[in-house]
Amino acid sequence: MKNYTLQQFLKDLDEPYAWPGGYPRYFITNDGEALSFAAAKENQPLIEQSISQACNDGWQVVACEINWEDSSLTCADTGKLIESAYVVTKNGSIVY
Repeated sequence: MKNYTLQQFLKDLDEPYAWPGGYPRYFITNDGEALSFAAAKENQPLIEQSISQACNDGWQVVACEINWEDSSLTCADTGKLIESAYVVTKNGSIVY
């Protein structure tokens, strides 16, 4: 697996939605937590330092992914829901 770089983080930080498609994205930290784009922007200096120094402090972002269907995915920093591309209802249908 290729290491996630500071340059990749900065590039991803400018693109909260995947192209093409406009699917919502979020960041994943090295301890497996999810971070929203708002939290990443607010804590950018901490994240940049953590990536640069390979810190194991909960701020080291290791990936940026699309939230396809997790309607209950929350940001570890803010506790707010992270937008999903599709929501699967209890009866199994998909809402766009």
